[in-house]
Amino acid sequence: MRKMAVILFFLPFILFNVLGCVPLLVGGAAGALGAYAISKDTIQGETDKDYNALWDTARTVAKIRGAIKAEDKSKGYLEIEVDSSQVIVRLIRLTKATTRLRVSARNKMKLPNIGLAQDIFVKILEQAS
Repeated sequence: MRKMAVILFFLPFILFNVLGCVPLLVGGAAGALGAYAISKDTIQGETDKDYNALWDTARTVAKIRGAIKAEDKSKGYLEIEVDSSQVIVRLIRLTKATTRLRVSARNKMKLPNIGLAQDIFVKILEQAS
């Protein structure tokens, strides 16, 4: 009986770690874009918004939310420090019309901050024209 109670107690934690990716639906102003968590600190999704518009919007959001530490437009890489968390924004051109937006966030203790990653992801998509 006691062994079963221990197993039932740890089961949710085990399932959370084993199942991995958790699909999300980022809707509303983001155009009901299907986004998904690819790790405990990263949100990713594909959009048909212009690469340059996404880049400019990502820089604008970065300046509003924190300080830009590194950037490379040709590689689609933007590193930001937001409230002592490190945020990395990546833009990957999949086709001429499709761009993948990936946002990762970790706090100063290097622990995942998925809430911050999702917030920045949504802000970039909402504000990109």
